[in-house]
Amino acid sequence: MKYDKNGNPVIDISLNKLTPKQLKTIKFVVIGVIALIFVVILVSTSWYTVNDKQNAVVTTFGKVTRIETEPGMHLKLPFGIQKAKCVDVNIFQKINIGYTTNETGETVSVSNESKMITGDFNIVNIDFYIEYKITNPEKYIYASQNPEDIIKNLIQSQVRTVVSSYAVDDVLTVKKTEIQTVAKEMITTELEKYDVGLSLIDVKIQDAEAPTEEVIAAFKSVETAKQGKETALNEAKAYENAKIPTAQAEADKLLQNAEYLKQSRINEAKEQIAMFNAIYTMYQMNPSITKQRMYYEAIEKILPNIELYINTDEDGITKFMPLD
Repeated sequence: MKYDKNGNPVIDISLNKLTPKQLKTIKFVVIGVIALIFVVILVSTSWYTVNDKQNAVVTTFGKVTRIETEPGMHLKLPFGIQKAKCVDVNIFQKINIGYTTNETGETVSVSNESKMITGDFNIVNIDFYIEYKITNPEKYIYASQNPEDIIKNLIQSQVRTVVSSYAVDDVLTVKKTEIQTVAKEMITTELEKYDVGLSLIDVKIQDAEAPTEEVIAAFKSVETAKQGKETALNEAKAYENAKIPTAQAEADKLLQNAEYLKQSRINEAKEQIAMFNAIYTMYQMNPSITKQRMYYEAIEKILPNIELYINTDEDGITKFMPLD
């Protein structure tokens, strides 16, 4: 046994002192280790997986050759010849403008994002919630270095432009929906120009308030009054809707009754005309008999409860005959 200057044992593993069998064994082990490493690298770099919410951008020697959209396990050329980058495309992602959420779930205001100037030179605090999704994974990866920063800066710019065209009263009360719609249209138009593979889904105002408590209280009073007005209008509308069907039904009833009376009068007049024409025809045929008949009928109507007799004088003989 050899020792160094400090008295520690030194093991001599010089290859010259190894037997041929030992050398063969070491060589076999080294080759086996190298082969194992090669196989591990080959297997680990020959496949990739895509879940149902992702697309994979596959590159060959750094050039995009295909976009894999089917979920599951897929093969690729090993050793970095082909690489696959998976991108979440089937989920909505969000951006908060004017606020953020800390680790405990509490909302924290970001004043440099929320403070904006209105068209009448007032300052308001507005929080926006933005939803977007990746629509082109290739452009999302390669068209820009950080597409999330681009869309966030673009959103802040367009939102400030929109808010600056409205008065503070409109921003805090009745024009929130309109502001959301206009901002979404402007952001979508600008985002298409940048063409970074992102698509805007929705823009919502989470909160809008004045920067001081006094102004906030005043606007709350205005909002309460407007809500009271809306409530009164809704109640009046409900009362109107309840009464209109009843009035309409009554009007329809009166119209139907008037139409019935009208038709009855017309039918009665037609009947009288027909009777008159019939009597006139008979009168033309026998004037004297018709006159007598009309006379007797008139007497019968005028004196309904009196028994009448007809005095006929024929051949000098007077006879009384009952009218019946």
